[in-house]
Amino acid sequence: MELSHLDTFVKVVQTGSFTRAAEQLHSQKAHVSRVVSQLETDLGVRLLERTTRSLSLTEVGREFFERAVGILGAAEDARRAVQQAHGEPRGTLRLTCGVEFGQLAVNDWVRHYLRRHPNANVDLEMTGRVVDIVHEGFDLAVRVGPLADSTLAARKLGDLHYGLFAAPAYLQRRPAPVAPDDLGGHDIVLFSGARRRMTWTFSRGNDGRSIEPAARLRVNNHFAVRDAGLDGLGIAQLPLLLAHPEVARGALVPVMADWNLPSAPVHAVFASARYLTPKVRAFIDLAAEAFAGA
Repeated sequence: MELSHLDTFVKVVQTGSFTRAAEQLHSQKAHVSRVVSQLETDLGVRLLERTTRSLSLTEVGREFFERAVGILGAAEDARRAVQQAHGEPRGTLRLTCGVEFGQLAVNDWVRHYLRRHPNANVDLEMTGRVVDIVHEGFDLAVRVGPLADSTLAARKLGDLHYGLFAAPAYLQRRPAPVAPDDLGGHDIVLFSGARRRMTWTFSRGNDGRSIEPAARLRVNNHFAVRDAGLDGLGIAQLPLLLAHPEVARGALVPVMADWNLPSAPVHAVFASARYLTPKVRAFIDLAAEAFAGA
């Protein structure tokens, strides 16, 4: 039984499709199907239940899959040990992150990473779902916000800080607020996310205030919030990474800059801290450097 055959079977299970497994393996669907059928013949058991629409593991197939993942992991550990001795990032880094933060930061990190490490490649998936990086074969995920309890390892890259901003034209029409209570008399562009009620919490020294702003516009995308702020539609809460380029060119002005808003932690999440390949470690280090210099 060859490791490549185990890898083919694992890819079929992870992708849920002979076609998608073949694409990831740069092979043909017919070849992938033959490999799995040969495995079943050699073992004398059925590993997969096949229908015209889906694949599912049999009971013995699930046990075989878990053991195959362990065997491939042990082989990968051996390969990583050799690669770590070499030290140069190489191979394909499979990376996932949220769509917005991907556009805000990760896309830039990937380009810097590729320029810095010519022997490395990146397969980046930006998605709104929480990816199971182990079962779906990803090396790394970048996640914003508190982490759920998990057996995965993580390294904090930094914090995503926020502030209030408005267009100069808006502030010519309305006096700039100086305290949270002043926001009640202003048009607000609100990032709604997945929550129906939104509270803005402010702190300044020992003073803390919370308000529920009445929004003129509610939208679940920070880039849309920025654009509405640029159009003078109201005061917008934005990540500093997104707002600072607009401030630098004079298109947005900080509002209530002496009041602080809560930040969101950003983590790199990966399967194990014990065997980090150079390609993964190099990307994590680059991302942490980018945060430190932001």
